Amino acid sequence: MYILYIGNKNYSSWSLRPWALMKTAGIAFREERIALYEAGSPERIREVSPSGKVPCLRDGDHTVWDSMAIAEYLAERHSGLWPEDPKARAWARSVSAEMHSGFPSLRNEFGMNVRLRMKKQPSPAVAEEIARIAALWVDGRKRFDAGGDFLCGSFSIVDAFWCPVAFRFQSYGVVLEGVAHTYWQSLLALPAMREWAADALREKERLPWLEPAEAQARQQ
Repeated sequence: MYILYIGNKNYSSWSLRPWALMKTAGIAFREERIALYEAGSPERIREVSPSGKVPCLRDGDHTVWDSMAIAEYLAERHSGLWPEDPKARAWARSVSAEMHSGFPSLRNEFGMNVRLRMKKQPSPAVAEEIARIAALWVDGRKRFDAGGDFLCGSFSIVDAFWCPVAFRFQSYGVVLEGVAHTYWQSLLALPAMREWAADALREKERLPWLEPAEAQARQQ
């Protein structure tokens, strides 16, 4: 059985991607959580991940790290993780890669915090990135509408890569409209997303730089 090493569910956006993918696709795995930013955690992570980062996938004596590499590794072993249609698959790969390497302002200013609920005014840079994300979501739903709820019809890797963004939008009160809003709600409604959120709520760790003072007051 696969072993997937992940970080804190409340904060580790990168860990969520392969976790949500495997859960939703029905790929059996054992989860091993390593709390981030604690004494001994860097050493513990380096014991299982060559990069010293999570997520990391163990398959027998083989190790795969980085969420994109993990997704591609799984796609070679399990059918249906990318869209079957070549054009849809190329689009999905392009969008996944853009998500994987882009949107730095959103990452920096709207840090992952699943528990958080606050209204935050985006900076111009973040607003531009949110508009780009919404445009991608609308494009996928309109271009490859196959009767499903996701970007290319059925849930695939490209949707898993947007799962952390769905939580970020919820945490910071981002307002979406139309097709983009509907797709966002489809991500949040996934059983895997609900399970991840429930687990995040039970975690005890708090990272101060991701817990704004006004949000802490509301959670007490």
